[in-house]
Amino acid sequence: MLFSFGFYSSLLLISFSQGIIYSVLLFIKGLQTDNKSNYWLSLFIFLCCLYIAPWMLGFAGWYDNQPYRDILFYTPFQHLFFIGPIIYFYTQSLLNPSFKFSKKDQLHLLPGLIYLCYILSIWIYDKFIVGDYYFYKDGTDKDFDFWYQKLGLISMIFYFILSIRYYNIYKKLMFQVVSYADSVLFKWIKTYLIAFLIMLLLPVLFDIVGYIIPELNSYQGSWWFFLFFSIVMYYIAVTGYSNPIHSKIPFKVSFFEKNPVLLLNEEASGETETIIDIEHKTFEENNAPEIEFWKIKIEALIQEEKLYKNPELTLLDLAKKLGTNTSIISKVINQGFQMNFNDFINNYRIEAVKTMFLNEEHKKSTLLGIAYDCGFNSKATFNRAFKKHTSCTPKEYLNTI
Repeated sequence: MLFSFGFYSSLLLISFSQGIIYSVLLFIKGLQTDNKSNYWLSLFIFLCCLYIAPWMLGFAGWYDNQPYRDILFYTPFQHLFFIGPIIYFYTQSLLNPSFKFSKKDQLHLLPGLIYLCYILSIWIYDKFIVGDYYFYKDGTDKDFDFWYQKLGLISMIFYFILSIRYYNIYKKLMFQVVSYADSVLFKWIKTYLIAFLIMLLLPVLFDIVGYIIPELNSYQGSWWFFLFFSIVMYYIAVTGYSNPIHSKIPFKVSFFEKNPVLLLNEEASGETETIIDIEHKTFEENNAPEIEFWKIKIEALIQEEKLYKNPELTLLDLAKKLGTNTSIISKVINQGFQMNFNDFINNYRIEAVKTMFLNEEHKKSTLLGIAYDCGFNSKATFNRAFKKHTSCTPKEYLNTI
């Protein structure tokens, strides 16, 4: 097989081959862990490898020799309409254990499938009807057509926005339903979204710089874009492979409501779906007696059983013990106590920590040990919650007593 090794082709070959390796490793990891998100990331990395393949193979001499030239012409390597949906599905599979690729989701892939049919029809027309280059008489690969590149970029931006919105909804939900929200916000998700944003900004940046440095608009000048793109791809592959994500809260999202409705699966409590209010909507004013009733029951239960000491306490746990559903408890906490569930439970934990400080437990144990005893699951979460509730750090608070 033809491959002319040179400075331009060899550097892209390194990132291309490494990307293929990590794509395979992620697929294997998905089989071993049964974590569907690994499959989506594997496919994303594979598509990124295909994206840089024409430039790598072009510098390796494929555009100048047959039959390699026709392979590049009639094989769609840059699947721009697929990359956006794949990253969106990856985001959902990371955050939502109930996410399944449905028939409705298949519609997101329709533009990409239409483009594949478009390239297939060009191949059939040129090879079997005309018998010569008709669509390719200008000698330009259709993957690089202006309309396709720009529409592909718009598609990826659109799905990037959807991914950001999905993550924001997820964050709001976590603060409403678990007492350990900080630990499930997942730094990796923000990291790969930033990396994907850099991918999206690269063509815009190179277009701007191209007006200043016209040489970047040449074939060799464009190589630098694909080099930077491959570096970002490699970073996502390596860090994505080494960052396990285990989301435990299943939910559904409706993007067509003014305020998206999130539904929790509560089979254990006899309910399949429960509306969780993430926008702090409250009861009507005439429901004040009901709010007070549940406030008293919630406070009594938490104080008597010290539920806050459970580092994995959820809204569902509290609802089960009170014999009601999560929707009611969530609204009572939001309106009655003017805070979300995560802050509400952390408030009890902070008060427990302050009590231990007054009892001079800090002289017998470490601050982290006290935090763990009171229900916190990490030092960072403890410090953040303490500062939020007391406006000072634990050490600063100790100095005041």
